[in-house]
Amino acid sequence: MDYQAILEEIYEEITPEIGRGKVADYIPALSSVDPQQFAFSIITTEGERYGVGDVQKQFSIQSISKVFTFTLALDIYSKNLYERLGVEPSGNPFNSLVQLEYEQGKPRNPFINAGAIAVTDSLIAHFKDDYKAFEVILNFIRNIADDNDISFDPEVSVSEMDHAYRNLALANLMKSFENLDNEPIVAVKTYFKHCAVSMNTQELSRAMLYLANGGTDPLTQKNYITPSQTRRINAVMLTCGHYDASGEFAFHVGLPGKSGVGGGIVAVVPGKMGICVWSPSLNRYGNSHAGTLALQKFVEKTGLSIF
Repeated sequence: MDYQAILEEIYEEITPEIGRGKVADYIPALSSVDPQQFAFSIITTEGERYGVGDVQKQFSIQSISKVFTFTLALDIYSKNLYERLGVEPSGNPFNSLVQLEYEQGKPRNPFINAGAIAVTDSLIAHFKDDYKAFEVILNFIRNIADDNDISFDPEVSVSEMDHAYRNLALANLMKSFENLDNEPIVAVKTYFKHCAVSMNTQELSRAMLYLANGGTDPLTQKNYITPSQTRRINAVMLTCGHYDASGEFAFHVGLPGKSGVGGGIVAVVPGKMGICVWSPSLNRYGNSHAGTLALQKFVEKTGLSIF
C-alpha cells in the first residue's frame, strides 16, 4: 500500500477544513498558536516512516501524555490501580466535577482530568518525590520516542497552573474522599508538567509503536509492558480517549486513539503502525477538527480500522 500517496491525497482533501474550530484559548500560552497548521505522520512496525505537512513542528501534547502516565502506573501497580479509578467512558466533559462528586472521588477513567491527576499522584507516591516522578515520566517518553532531546515547555505549564482552578477543585475533591496521597497542588503541578511536553507528529507516532506491538518496541526490542496490559491501554483509548466524543471517534475511525487540546491525536493500528495527526483548531468536544477528519479518511482509504 502506498501510504505516502494516501497521506498526500488526504492532505489535499482536508485543506479546506484546516483552521475550522478554535484553538485552546483558555490556556493563554496556547491561545496564540496558528490554527492554519497540519501534520500527519505514521511509522510502521518495520520502521518505515511517512508524513505530510509540518511533521517536525513541536506542539504541546497535553492529554496525549495521559497514555504514557497510565502505562507507567499500570506497570507499577497492575490491577491495584483500578482501586483508585475506573475504565468506563465518562459521557461528561473531561473536567466534570459533578460526576466525580457523585461517584465519591473515584474518576471514571485515566483519561479525564481527574483520572489523570489521580494517576500522576500514584506515580508521585511511588517515587516519593514529584520531581523524580516527572523525571521518570519524561525519560519514559524519550525512550519510547527514541529521542533524548524531548522536553517540556515551562511557559505552558506555568500558564496552565495560573488558571488551574477547576483542576485544583478536582484534586481537592478527590483528596476529600481520600483518593489522593499527596497535596492537591503538588499532583496538579506535576500533571501540568507532563501535559506541557512538546513533541512533533514524527516523535509521537514513534512513541506509539510499543502499543502497536504488544508492549515491546519493535525497533529497539525494549519491553515496557505485557501484552495483556497493552490490550487494556488500547481498549481504554478506544472507549475513553476522546472525552465525551469517544463513541463517535470509535464509530467513524475505529482505532485506539488519544487526543489532546494542543490539537494532536495519536492512534494505534495493532500489529501495524503508530499514527499521529496534528491541527490546533478544536471541535466542540476539545478534539482536533481537521485531525479527526483526516484519521477518518485514512481508515476509509486503507481499511485499517480494527472493526
